[in-house]
Amino acid sequence: MRNIFFTTIVFILLKNASAIDFKAEPEQLKQSSESQSKPETIGPWNLTELKKTPEFRWISQKGPVHSLQFKSEKYQGHETEVFAFYASPATLGIAKPGQKFPGVVLIHGGGGTAFVEWAWLWAKRGYAAIAMDLSGSRPIDPVYDSESVPVPNQAASAEKRTRLANGGPDQGHSQKFDTIGGDISDDWPYHAVSNVVRSHSLLRSFPEVIADRTAVTGISWGGYTTCLAASVDNRFRAAVPVYGCGFLFEGESVQKPAIDNLGNRRHDWIKAYDPSSLLKNCQVPILFVNGTNDVHYPLDSYQKSYDVVPGQKQMRIEVQMPHGHPPGWAPQEIGLFIDSFCRDTKPLPVPGKIVFENGRTIMSYTSGVPLKSAALHYTTSKGLRSDRAWNRIKAEIEPNAVTVAKPPTQANTWFISLTDERGGMITSPIQFQP
Repeated sequence: MRNIFFTTIVFILLKNASAIDFKAEPEQLKQSSESQSKPETIGPWNLTELKKTPEFRWISQKGPVHSLQFKSEKYQGHETEVFAFYASPATLGIAKPGQKFPGVVLIHGGGGTAFVEWAWLWAKRGYAAIAMDLSGSRPIDPVYDSESVPVPNQAASAEKRTRLANGGPDQGHSQKFDTIGGDISDDWPYHAVSNVVRSHSLLRSFPEVIADRTAVTGISWGGYTTCLAASVDNRFRAAVPVYGCGFLFEGESVQKPAIDNLGNRRHDWIKAYDPSSLLKNCQVPILFVNGTNDVHYPLDSYQKSYDVVPGQKQMRIEVQMPHGHPPGWAPQEIGLFIDSFCRDTKPLPVPGKIVFENGRTIMSYTSGVPLKSAALHYTTSKGLRSDRAWNRIKAEIEPNAVTVAKPPTQANTWFISLTDERGGMITSPIQFQP
């Protein structure tokens, strides 16, 4: 009797449990299915699609730097392709068999295109590099000297480029600003970021690339695009925007009039495409590189862009740094910063807190490489930031801090620089007097 009773109870419990499980299962499956089918999006970008390896074809695999085209977003109702140069120590013939490399995505500035010499330089540094065109065109084929080194600036002349039959939007002001509203497929910033993320996905797919050790750097409008790309693509290990930043709708930025002219569409452009709206998402370690007198990206906009980044960040401000592509890829700090994340090398110095004591300015720091110099840089000039003169005061270096005179009371903008024994310079955040 006891066995019959026990068996009956067990049967009832199992039946109820089974009924509960089967009743709940369809809802659980539905939630799981919805979770799996819901795309990852940031702003107008569908990262689920952009992170897939795009279809591509080799245009040429002759010479040290190869060329290819990959499929990207629709433009004016048709599929598009993007031209890119690709180089690595393997294509240069300086790699060991089976060797793998970290990768880097290179983004040109306004008026530029894919630069063969830029990709070659990074390949010489030990990286697999992809440099794409963001104007729906392709530059002329590489020209090399007797030692297989690319002849510089072959891509500089727009007249020497060829418009792709299925290219995306050009890179003029109208494509960057005036298309805002309605269909996003004619917006240059939308295509630029999409092309960068797709080129990154392609780069990571190459068997010679260490997929989880990649970085991105760009110059001017490429720096602007770097800010956006690093804010939406968290697969990068490091990002270095040169000149480019957000808050282009404020202050002395030369882009401000074009944004103001958008009228009631101004807010939409800022929300969708100004880096100030997206850098708040950036968790990729980022190094901002700029000059004190840059007319395109002034220091106040630059500092605001730096401030909104919640993740790891550093800054390098050079007095009177010229604006251009070769000057933009020249600073060795770009490579040192990226190396520290992609190759585990010594990091650049890290400035600490600034305090004032007994008429002196003291800034703490940490550095894996000893410092060789430090200085206070300041300006007392007024008027346009691009026209201001700068002064320098040498600082004293101690084991954990640098000490220098207080900035003059007339100084309206100042910062402190730290330079290690490799020549790597990092600066404090920019300080503004009211």
